[in-house]
Amino acid sequence: MKRDRVVVLSGLIFVSALAWAYLLHHAWGMKDMDMDMGGMGMGMGMEAGTEMVMPQARPWHVADLFTIFIMWAVMMVAMMVPTAAPMVLLFAAFNRRRREQQRPFAPTGVFLLGYLAIWTLFSLVAALAQWWLHNTALLSPMMVSTSPVLGGSLLLAAGIFQWTPLKHACLSYCRSPLDLLSTGWREGRWGAFLMGLQHGAYCVGCCWVLMSLLFVVGVMNLIWIAVIAIFVLLEKVSPAAASPWLSRAAGVLLAGWGAWMIAAAMR
Repeated sequence: MKRDRVVVLSGLIFVSALAWAYLLHHAWGMKDMDMDMGGMGMGMGMEAGTEMVMPQARPWHVADLFTIFIMWAVMMVAMMVPTAAPMVLLFAAFNRRRREQQRPFAPTGVFLLGYLAIWTLFSLVAALAQWWLHNTALLSPMMVSTSPVLGGSLLLAAGIFQWTPLKHACLSYCRSPLDLLSTGWREGRWGAFLMGLQHGAYCVGCCWVLMSLLFVVGVMNLIWIAVIAIFVLLEKVSPAAASPWLSRAAGVLLAGWGAWMIAAAMR
């Protein structure tokens, strides 16, 4: 059992590390682009004797959408695989017992694949949303919201969502997934994949509004990516009595931040 846990945990760490390495590489490339664009803006400002002018963002093509989709998909792997580790380890333990009892079992990797498939679908929706925001000039070339009203509205929506019954129903399931394994077990690889999809669907229902905050703080802001991932993990693993209050306290802070942004924009 200990060997199985080490193998599964090592695999999760390896997958997460690869995803974070990709994000670091991508963020470094964006930093270089930002410096180049800043230099161009300073040059134009010096020639015209005005403030720095940023070049206009060009419209996206299908290839750009595909690149952004890959970025979101890898980002979800980096953020959500660590938060799913307790459930994946629990699934591996159930598999171990079934093998010992000479009962049918399914590879743990197939369960994780199903979990990531639902987050990949979410990544497609997020990429399409980013495409729309980009084409309507509501998102800067550096993937940060250009509208305080939009940013404040997303923060306010995220804060309110933290108090909704849907949030707490999905969070309760993510915190106590034993029912899925004890009463909802499905045989075979396809069954493991479907269980991963089901678990992933509850996690998306719990966290999707939080992920939209990346449009406010920067889609490739690695610090905020890490903060959101850590917060999601704390929501799942904190004591049962503390978890709802953690979510609600975060909701108050987010709603207050959003209201302040909107009020400041209206002045």
